[in-house]
Amino acid sequence: MNVKRNVLLNPGPATTTDTVKAAQLVPDICPREREFGDLMRTFGNDLLRVVHADSAEWTTVLFCGSGTIAMDACVSSLVPADGKLLIINNGAYSVRAAEMARAYGVPHIDLTFPVDGLPDLAVIEDTLKEHPEITAVYTTHQETGTGILNPVREIGALAHAHGAVCIADTISTFAMIPIDAAEMNIDVCMSSAQKGIQGMTGLSFVLARKAVLDAAAHYPVRSYYTNLVMQYEGFEKTGEMRFTPPVQTVYAAKRALAEYFAEGETKKWARHTRVIDAIHEGLSALGLEEAIPREIQSGLVVAVRYPDDPHFDFTHVHDYCYARGFTIYPGKMQTTRTFRLCALGAIDASDIGAFFRVFEEALKV
Repeated sequence: MNVKRNVLLNPGPATTTDTVKAAQLVPDICPREREFGDLMRTFGNDLLRVVHADSAEWTTVLFCGSGTIAMDACVSSLVPADGKLLIINNGAYSVRAAEMARAYGVPHIDLTFPVDGLPDLAVIEDTLKEHPEITAVYTTHQETGTGILNPVREIGALAHAHGAVCIADTISTFAMIPIDAAEMNIDVCMSSAQKGIQGMTGLSFVLARKAVLDAAAHYPVRSYYTNLVMQYEGFEKTGEMRFTPPVQTVYAAKRALAEYFAEGETKKWARHTRVIDAIHEGLSALGLEEAIPREIQSGLVVAVRYPDDPHFDFTHVHDYCYARGFTIYPGKMQTTRTFRLCALGAIDASDIGAFFRVFEEALKV
């Protein structure tokens, strides 16, 4: 395809391959056709393979929308009337989950920690002991605003020890950081097509243990469009999404997932690691400071402090880089002025070298 290639260093959508772009050029089809339903079912089962989940015990529920719709479905659908959701909050995306809980009137505890560090496992355990009514624990695997990687395995173990399910927002780690759902103590996770599988925007998915969804069939219906159980049961009964799916986006996602498996989990993570290492090296060479200690970073996102220069203008630097095919993104740390560089999408270390040549020019112009 004769399409200009841009290198996106924002946290999604990601740079895509020409073959994924081309996969959208398909004959028109009514999404109620059995052929399309079979395609979605196969795609959903293949998504389970990414987190090594058994299709006999797990299922995938597809939604039309960005990753936030998957968060919305989980928060609104997975807490019983007499239960409570514990939200482990140490960043902008955990804040978003808490806002959803408040919007839907979901009984919850917003357990807040500093945005520049890990949550305290001892405090989480004490909270679970003090509140036996907690039936689900919600945590964000990677806080994309900072690049912090949260201890999901340990949080999930604590949740299970106290009879709660573990819901993990893996939107920005799925198909990038290797995940084994059972080993990570995860019962529900989620992502969207434009992130790790390197597809197009408009399709998101929740992966869940069937036992969790069966139990949730008896929970209050707090949302109609994003009700996880309705969406799951509707597809199981009809082989169709309840509402019109993003047809061309599904075809692109199917192709992107095939490319994921062709590259392989280990090699793909190695590529992302090459990219983040190149980002670290480029920042160090320019004397720029990272806001989060390396030992708690995810290896996918770097939050960079603004240079100690009163003339630094993020908008100018962004626009200079954008005009030359590179996209950078503002930060989400409320206490520190940062921008972000992300190692996702169909890019490699050579792209980062090219970026830093342009970025250094932008700082001087």
